[in-house]
Amino acid sequence: MIKFRAWDNECKVIRDYDELKGLTLDALDASDFKLEQFTGLKDVNGNDIYEGDILEVTIDGTVQADKYLVKNVWDPHVWTEESDGYYAVSKMKVQGNVHANPELLEADK
Repeated sequence: MIKFRAWDNECKVIRDYDELKGLTLDALDASDFKLEQFTGLKDVNGNDIYEGDILEVTIDGTVQADKYLVKNVWDPHVWTEESDGYYAVSKMKVQGNVHANPELLEADK
């Protein structure tokens, strides 16, 4: 199933797409919302992974210092520009999202 969520630029919160269904087009200003698509993948804890999510990777029991931003919904692995390759989603945990938690991407730089 294709699912979306929306970042509400005005209220600075993530909204479930169902919350927006009842609004008319006049009430919705496209610049007020950033739609993000569900990747169809779940993290190690069973949480849905969406575009814009920031993920933490654990390899051999060690949490990696870098955090990764999900940009591509069409791959069963997550490719990140910061990494040298792919990481299996089974080793990832959603830590936040690029809108509410941009500091997570800056923390290690």
